Amino acid sequence: MAENLPEISSEPIVAGVTAHSNFLVSTGATGTKFLSELRDNKKIMGIKCPKCSKVYVPPRTHCPTCFARMSEWVELSGKGSLSSYTVVRYKEPYMPKEPPYAYGVIQMDGADTGMAHILGEVDLDKIKVGMRLEPVFKEQREGSILDIDYFKPSS
Repeated sequence: MAENLPEISSEPIVAGVTAHSNFLVSTGATGTKFLSELRDNKKIMGIKCPKCSKVYVPPRTHCPTCFARMSEWVELSGKGSLSSYTVVRYKEPYMPKEPPYAYGVIQMDGADTGMAHILGEVDLDKIKVGMRLEPVFKEQREGSILDIDYFKPSS
């Protein structure tokens, strides 16, 4: 049967795709609460599972660990530790900052999950996993995750 199979080329097939689409999505009640607190009060809120007690940030409606519905909000300080990062050195039209800049996952104090965000006020050659960070909010906020302008090193 193997003798009837077509020969497979060793060269990969590359297909170009150009796509651009703008659309609006509802953030739902949980996302709206989270983004409203960022915008109106400069607060980062997590949500706690009533079964396993894990705190998620950004929040979600159901716990991905035990599938319980979550509704207990927890205010976080926003401070945390850098658990992973990368340095962005190329420009893309949808990126919110001009390169080079760093993007990292911040494990916030009091949360069981990390939150990805932009890092600022950092020497790109001196970023280290484990460094302490805190949020810097934009002056004009609109109800977006980008209301947190970036996370900077904290003392």
